[in-house]
Amino acid sequence: MPFPIEPPIEPMLARPTPSIPEGPGWIYEPKWDGFRALVFRDRSELYIQSRDLRPLDRYFPELLDPLLAVGGPQSRFVLDGEIVIAHADGGLDFDALLLRIHPASSRVRMLAARAPASFVAFDCLADAGDDLRATPFERRRSRLERLMAGAAASVRLTPSTTDPVVAQHWFEAFEGAGLDGVVAKRSDEPYAPGKRTMSKIKHARTADCVVAGFRWHRNGPGTLIGSLLLGLWNDAGDLQHVGVTSSFTMARRAELVGFLEPYRRDVDDHPWREWALAEAAAAEEGRRLPGATSRWNRGKDLSWEPLRPELVCEVAFDHLQGARFRHAATFRRWRPDRSPADCRYDQLDETPPALLADLFG
Repeated sequence: MPFPIEPPIEPMLARPTPSIPEGPGWIYEPKWDGFRALVFRDRSELYIQSRDLRPLDRYFPELLDPLLAVGGPQSRFVLDGEIVIAHADGGLDFDALLLRIHPASSRVRMLAARAPASFVAFDCLADAGDDLRATPFERRRSRLERLMAGAAASVRLTPSTTDPVVAQHWFEAFEGAGLDGVVAKRSDEPYAPGKRTMSKIKHARTADCVVAGFRWHRNGPGTLIGSLLLGLWNDAGDLQHVGVTSSFTMARRAELVGFLEPYRRDVDDHPWREWALAEAAAAEEGRRLPGATSRWNRGKDLSWEPLRPELVCEVAFDHLQGARFRHAATFRRWRPDRSPADCRYDQLDETPPALLADLFG
């Protein structure tokens, strides 16, 4: 038999909201920092789809049996959720997810055994052959809860609350466990594929960063700036690459070419010179370094141009993943009043660690 709903389906999305909305009719959930995934099942057949409508099955073989056990051997459903990996200290490890996107099945199996993934379900699009997309979320949640009863430990039902105080506690307390914020949903909303009908409340902070390089825009090499490469000094005195900012209009991208031109000279002693040499050597040997072309950015030109590390800009970011910004930072303004030497990690707030086990109770 076919799946209850045939893939692919665009997942329902969320729009950024500055604060947690309050009032009747809101349901709140943690915002997971993993790979968005839709799970299609018809008895013994299973298909996992990514947010961008690609198959994810082969990268997470350890989830096959647990998902096939949900609801019993004759179960038919479509679930929306997130694939996550928790590291040893009880928080989420997004870098471990990225390592899974690898062409060699043997490596995928080795990583699956070393750091197994989990699936966190937060919506039910179909159950027992019933298409629930037009059903209010409150009823879809009830179907999901019944379906998930007795599921394996690696298949979890996301916590949910109607209390904004609890949602605020999640927002503040579990950032240290790797959560990305809070999602707010209307209890009477249907499932709207591809539409931003939910609200997401994410952490937002600012940092002063050294601008130490740039990449050309794909539509205008030599005439348009694509992104600025950002750096922060660590305690050892090394300028660490922490991410990029690319939030510019096309007109501003053209203006930046002239603005950055003077800083492209005299860069022989650039602090990232060793990085550039390593990239060149890797390219000659056919190796891939972190941040270089992968399955997710295939075809993109990731070569970069150095700048004398004398410019400082203020950017907004949500949180760090290790020593880097988890997502691209948002450009706020230039800071000519700040010294590049003051752009250090110690300006950032430290987030106390938290355990995901506490969130699930």
